Amino acid sequence: MPTLAVERDDLFSNLNRTYTDKEFDELCFEFGVELDEITSEREEAIKSAGSTKLSKKHLATLSPAVIYKIDVPANRYDLLCIEGLGRAIRVFLGDTAAPQFRILPNPDRGMEVMTVRKVRTDRVRPFVVCAVLRKVKFTEGRYQSFIELQDQLHRNLCRNRTLVAIGTHDLDSVQGPFEYDSRPAGEISFVPLTHGGVAGGSLRRTSCSRFMRRIPPISISSLMCLLSRIVPYIPSY
Repeated sequence: MPTLAVERDDLFSNLNRTYTDKEFDELCFEFGVELDEITSEREEAIKSAGSTKLSKKHLATLSPAVIYKIDVPANRYDLLCIEGLGRAIRVFLGDTAAPQFRILPNPDRGMEVMTVRKVRTDRVRPFVVCAVLRKVKFTEGRYQSFIELQDQLHRNLCRNRTLVAIGTHDLDSVQGPFEYDSRPAGEISFVPLTHGGVAGGSLRRTSCSRFMRRIPPISISSLMCLLSRIVPYIPSY
């Protein structure tokens, strides 16, 4: 069962309501999720340290904000971010109507086209799905939540990227024609979101492996496992 960790005050702000821990636990039960743990960044660090004593200076850098860890059903991927969970609870409480999503044409640019190179992609990742989301405005908090949702989907629905890999791009900074293709590993390069000033901005397979090993271990171990046995499958533009 996937677990979503959210700051309590941010969630309550999203809900436009406040609860005691017991009241929120009961709400979770009624809604169909489980409040698994109440903690904080500071408590998590102390717990992880075990018998090792953390310095006061280090503890002062860790947030004492209350974090709710909430278990959600495995088939409710819409609840894997604070925005989705908050919206679903508000609908459950009758505070808002269920959202209605529609596919609309773009009067300014027309339809974007993705060309699929089936001969090369059929044997590795034969399917691709594309969508354009318009009028999206990111704050730092929203962007971080968006990235965390993508990571949650990769870990759960996508089975650590072995079934599906999600890519997100700023349409204002790229221009077609777009292609979904499969290339030999040596021909693949990409620009990571936090590349720390890599010369040229892009990474090849070898430099990508070295770069990934410098990243703090969040969900990198599973990605490195894929990189170690990479086959031609990554789409390119």
